[in-house]
Amino acid sequence: MTVKKKTKRRTSTKKRSTKGKVYISPYKTIILCLSVIVLCLVLLLINTLPKPQKKTEPQDSSASITERFEEDTKKQEKEKLSSPEIKLEEKKPEAKAQPKTEPKTEQKKEDGKKQESDKPAVTQTKPEEKKPEQKQPAVKSFGFEKAKKNAQLIFVFDDGGQNMTQLKEFLELPFPITVAVLPQITHSVEAAELVRKSGNEVILHQPMQSVNASINPGPGAITPDMTEAQIIAQLFVNIDQIGPVVGMNNHEGSGITANAEAMEIILKTAEQAGIYFLDSRTNVETQVPYVARELGYTWYERNIFLDNEKTRDNALTELKKGLALANKNGSVIMIGHIWSADFLPALLKEAYPELKEKGYTFSVVSKSNAQKR
Repeated sequence: MTVKKKTKRRTSTKKRSTKGKVYISPYKTIILCLSVIVLCLVLLLINTLPKPQKKTEPQDSSASITERFEEDTKKQEKEKLSSPEIKLEEKKPEAKAQPKTEPKTEQKKEDGKKQESDKPAVTQTKPEEKKPEQKQPAVKSFGFEKAKKNAQLIFVFDDGGQNMTQLKEFLELPFPITVAVLPQITHSVEAAELVRKSGNEVILHQPMQSVNASINPGPGAITPDMTEAQIIAQLFVNIDQIGPVVGMNNHEGSGITANAEAMEIILKTAEQAGIYFLDSRTNVETQVPYVARELGYTWYERNIFLDNEKTRDNALTELKKGLALANKNGSVIMIGHIWSADFLPALLKEAYPELKEKGYTFSVVSKSNAQKR
């Protein structure tokens, strides 16, 4: 019996010991609660620590204070400007003397809107200064008839190479021209080069014997006593000296152009050289049209001489005749001479604006529609 009792006591002690491990005393729970509260307080303190940074904000706020001050002053100024008293003061100077009061207030205002409104007033005076300049081109009218279907005017000026200063007057014309340069004289090469540099057309002004044997056509001329070989050789010598050229016309030559055999040699040589022939028509009995048609060679011919009489009035009369021919045939070739530099270039410069306004067009011989077949 005693043994059994001991075993029971031992088992009871084991049960007590296991229950003691799970059990938590009340004072420990209190301590835990207090520690949690302390932690919460610490966290609250830590959260409140950044608040001293707000004390440093006044350093930055100093700038904001000045900005606010400026904004306040601006508002005050705007309120003053918007007040009825100032509005009345502004209205009065507008009626009396706007230019005196407005510039002063405009300089103070930042918008500058009124300064911009003053600019058009300045620009309004400029057109008044330009108006007389626009009236100047309205040169005196020559009474030219209107062009029909863009009638074409072709101006040729003979005897280039004799006088360089006279030549330069013609090269200043405001439209394209053809210049016929004489060979074998002092300024032949120089004149041809100057014309080419100006962008105008150069042709050979080939000297030929006149019907009047006493007239000397000049160096490099073709005469009736020359053989075919001599004519061909002379033509190529002259072309090489003046060249490159796109064509040639006759200087004097009334005796040669009336000679069908001589003209056949000349036109064949021109075709071989790849240049055109312009018949100056110094002889009514010219054989150029007949020979050219027989050879199937296209050519050009002069319609008007501008300066057979060396006067401005005569040149103007001949110019008007040329315009009538241009309107009738579609184009006209008018020949003048370099030695008319004292009046002819000036006349053509004056006439050009009206000719252009009336619808006339300008061309050189090689690019014109005046070709004959």
